[in-house]
Amino acid sequence: MIKRAAAIGLISVPSISVLSACASGDSGDDDNKGNKGKKTDKNPLAVNESAPLDVVIFDGGLGDQYAKDSEALYKQAFPKASIKHTPTQKIQTSLQPRFNGGTPPDLIDNSGAEQMDMGTLVGKRQLADLNDLLDARSIDDPGKTVRDTLRPGVAEMGKFDGDETWVLYYAYTVYGVWYSKTNLDKLDAEYPETWDDMLALCAKAKKKGIAGWTYPGKYPYYLPFSLYPFIGKIGGAEVLDSIDNLEPNAWKHPAVKSAFEAYYELYKRGYILQGTPGLTHIEAQTAWNEGKALFIPNGSWVENESKKTTPKDFEMTVSAPSGLDSSDKLPFGTLWASGSEPYIVPKAAKNPRGGMELLRIMLGKQASQNFVKQVSSLTSLNGGTEGVALPPGLKSAQAAAAKAGKNVLNPRLQDWYVALQKEKIGVSALGEMMAGRMTPDETIKKIQKFTDDTRNDDSVKKYKHR
Repeated sequence: MIKRAAAIGLISVPSISVLSACASGDSGDDDNKGNKGKKTDKNPLAVNESAPLDVVIFDGGLGDQYAKDSEALYKQAFPKASIKHTPTQKIQTSLQPRFNGGTPPDLIDNSGAEQMDMGTLVGKRQLADLNDLLDARSIDDPGKTVRDTLRPGVAEMGKFDGDETWVLYYAYTVYGVWYSKTNLDKLDAEYPETWDDMLALCAKAKKKGIAGWTYPGKYPYYLPFSLYPFIGKIGGAEVLDSIDNLEPNAWKHPAVKSAFEAYYELYKRGYILQGTPGLTHIEAQTAWNEGKALFIPNGSWVENESKKTTPKDFEMTVSAPSGLDSSDKLPFGTLWASGSEPYIVPKAAKNPRGGMELLRIMLGKQASQNFVKQVSSLTSLNGGTEGVALPPGLKSAQAAAAKAGKNVLNPRLQDWYVALQKEKIGVSALGEMMAGRMTPDETIKKIQKFTDDTRNDDSVKKYKHR
């Protein structure tokens, strides 16, 4: 998220700070009514047709060309409008002064290593409510609203503590355990559905000089992409909900202990690629593409991000986490899939309706299919891939999400508490455990303390599952 953040540069990497300077409080007219145009069927958001549009896009694993292409469609609709397009990997560094000065852009792709803390922005009322966008007619079907066209759960993800919608997640990411079907075939193996089978396959690979797993050791908050749904599969979705809710002793649930001990076993048995704790996401993905490791926890942006080093016959594939055993609460196939690449419209923006209109255009079939073709990732538009030839990884991601059905989990820590998730749980705890510097019990104790400290910190806005 984080990982998006990290990456992509990092789609999701560690947040450099917690947006302290962006937390100056409520400011600006929520609607900037003085910059509105006339509402029509073709202009349902009443955009001022001549108002300039200021857009800042995170230029990471997804690049920014898809946004430029959508801006070209905006320009067709509003030829009098000038558009300022700024790509950057330093979202917080570049935008913090603009928030402080009351001159934020009209639309922001708030992702990457320097992702601004969403919970802080919402808590300080610095974002515009996007419900007008969601209730506007969709680009392709005047009989449907934008809300009607979104994948299940996406609109709800943008809500934090009320009926307002503060964030629109444009991409739709399938998280899980990624592998090369070709490399498994070379071992005469299928993806393991139980942890015993996972360990057995890793042992088989080790004899061939191949590691079982690697991960971005410098950004270990990638580990939850497969670890969190593993916990949910073992103990049920309610375990992840209690973790999101910062409940006392949530991390001491037996499902967490079982999942941590299972992952720690990978370290103890030497099934993790040597040197992994020192690898960036790009270095880990490259090693994986080179066949040095079978599995890597990641999100569906990985196909585009690692395409330069991916062999043509790799057959990139994603699977839900292996189960622990027959006592698991949820079936094999349970995974984490959710909206990602968070877009926000600042409350103090000069042309907030223009920012929302660009999002409305991006959620049309033309822009959505363009995104799919360019970056091998799904958008939050439900469907929209008809007639598009999907690459192997994205095709498998779509199949995995379909197989999961109702068993799709959506942990919210990475949205609600960025610093807790990335820097504390990810870097200071899980990263230490997987490098062998902490035991699972020590890790759980440390994470629970981080959680308790966050819960008891009155300066941190709290959110809960309804």
